Amino acid sequence: MGSTLILKVRIFLKPLTPFLNQGKLYTPIASLSKTSQLPFSVRSLCTRDSDPNPRNSGQGFVRKSAFRGRDEAFWDDDGKGKGKAFTVRQKPAFPKSVFAAGTAKRTAEMLERKTALASQDDEPEERTTLKAERMQPPGRPLSAAAWRKLKEDNGNSERFAIQMMHTLFNSGAHLDIAKSLLTFVAMETGTLSYELLLRYLTLCVSGGHDSEVYDVYDIMQGSFPSLETGASSLFIKSFSRTERWREAINILHDLKKVFAPSQRNYSDVISAAMSHGDKTTAWALYEDLQEKGLSPNQDMWDALFKGEMQTHEDKGEQAEAMSQSEIQERLLGILLYMRNNQIYPRQSLASSIKSWFESLKQEKWTGSWTSSSPDGVCRCCGSTLESIQLTAEEYHQLKERVMSDVIEGRDVFKKTTPEELERFKAFVKKKAAFDVVVDGLNIANLHKDRRRLSETLLAVVSELKHQGLNVLVLGRKHMLRPSTSWDRHHMDRIRQQAHCFFTDNISEDDPFLLYATLHSGDHCKFVSRDLMRDHKACLPDGVSRRLFFKWQRGHQLVVDGPVVLGRRVRFQSVLSYDTIVQNSADSWHLPFDDTEDRSTHEVPQRWLCLTKNI
Repeated sequence: MGSTLILKVRIFLKPLTPFLNQGKLYTPIASLSKTSQLPFSVRSLCTRDSDPNPRNSGQGFVRKSAFRGRDEAFWDDDGKGKGKAFTVRQKPAFPKSVFAAGTAKRTAEMLERKTALASQDDEPEERTTLKAERMQPPGRPLSAAAWRKLKEDNGNSERFAIQMMHTLFNSGAHLDIAKSLLTFVAMETGTLSYELLLRYLTLCVSGGHDSEVYDVYDIMQGSFPSLETGASSLFIKSFSRTERWREAINILHDLKKVFAPSQRNYSDVISAAMSHGDKTTAWALYEDLQEKGLSPNQDMWDALFKGEMQTHEDKGEQAEAMSQSEIQERLLGILLYMRNNQIYPRQSLASSIKSWFESLKQEKWTGSWTSSSPDGVCRCCGSTLESIQLTAEEYHQLKERVMSDVIEGRDVFKKTTPEELERFKAFVKKKAAFDVVVDGLNIANLHKDRRRLSETLLAVVSELKHQGLNVLVLGRKHMLRPSTSWDRHHMDRIRQQAHCFFTDNISEDDPFLLYATLHSGDHCKFVSRDLMRDHKACLPDGVSRRLFFKWQRGHQLVVDGPVVLGRRVRFQSVLSYDTIVQNSADSWHLPFDDTEDRSTHEVPQRWLCLTKNI
């Protein structure tokens, strides 16, 4: 049974039914032409805004809270791993690591706490003003007269209903309040706009009010010649979790005629098909998604693994369903996809994968949650994880890609000049292969005191020289001019202990650092706080970007702790093993993302170990 609101809306719409397009989607051009042919009174009853804002449609209203800290200046969190072949002084087992999951997030939180302490007695006056002016939702359903008064109290804005519906959604208000608002608008203006219905639909879907969604679907299908992606996505999401889930497939197919469905649209329908035992449809949609070049998401994978464990005796599994061996091949293919694309399953998906393996009675798999030792040995089964070092072929491939796309890319004149780059290449060619390349300006700025920049750089260079390493320091020419920041005596000592190359002051250091490090060979490390994300993004394909990130984690040295001239300098340990989905004849190792705050440059610290009992 529909609500009182829906009955009232249907009463408004009933006389106009012959004029409305029932249950059919059109292209945007056709939509405009057909709408313009309707009588004005019909078009005004349920209308789209003439200038819709695409940001205000569909799931765009759902608030996102996955904000992650990305501060690159401070790294303060626990990680794991220790390099074996490199002699730079490093902390022992499980020191801090810039690549450990959650580092950036916790660092950002630390900085926020410091900022809050510094300004706790100085709250901006504007914040209080905004709170006072913000539209407040009512605590109960209102009559038309009460809504009219509230509208007048809020300036009698033409967009009052839109803004209030948005406020009701943000505040998590009861659905009956939103219904009373729609009733007021319908009674006052005789029209419910597309945008207002879309916002009401968002509230219904987010709150799980699927029976209300059915009614909104009937109204919007009967009142508007087409539905855009926002509304279609919301209907797919809602229908997929009900007994009317097959209608979501129809909406998806209709959507494909006009727009490209999102991975979320596919995920909702695939999950519904698997949960209702229709594996054939689920896998067919999964293949369709891949053919369209869309990346599967983890909810989709979770549904596939869980669905294949269910007993279908009571659900009428189709006779043409795939064989067990074909299903197993497809699911293992998902794990290989994760490996090839360096995707880390979250813990809930890892649990489903573990359960599926353990359900293979004939093969007798056992899954365990574990971690790796600093030297890359699984603490559960004792097998050695894959090395972080690139193969000779991978190293050559990465070197060529970095040279062509990062160092000599289209924006070479933004980074340096061709003449300076050639001068640097000649300089590197004349020297013996370096063991360490230091980003001089970056490391000097470890110290906040501008008077101690050269002293900080000297302390780091002295530590590396003490280890017997052949060091290259990259800097800029202004560092050679004596000043309060750059002490002549310190700079002379740096030049005595290391090879130095000083670029023009307008040049970027990173291309030179990458060139020198890669040119010196796979043994060479580099010292910098820069996470190189911009340079990784310059690479043209996913394979090259993954190789770069693997190489970076195995070669970047990060200073750990305070730097004081005359004292030993410590560096975060470099992992000896790769963090990626791995498999052998009788085992799988999956690094899973057990945090909610992992940045893209960080890797998980926990593993799922799956071993076959022979």
